[in-house]
Amino acid sequence: MFGFGALGKLLILVGALIIVIGVLLLVGEKIPWVGRLPGDIIIKRERFTFYFPLATSILISIILTLLFTLFRK
Repeated sequence: MFGFGALGKLLILVGALIIVIGVLLLVGEKIPWVGRLPGDIIIKRERFTFYFPLATSILISIILTLLFTLFRK
């Protein structure tokens, strides 16, 4: 079972993750290529827009995988 020390570390990690996500959301609007990479799918119709950022998702996944691999130890 989790002790108080482990629970405290988990709460700090979750809080840091929420802060990082918030910063990325604020800064993401200022980076022009995020969401507009070749490979992102955009279908615009008269009353319908479908947007799937496939290439952006793959790029973010690769970056996060590299970061988690580097900081694993």
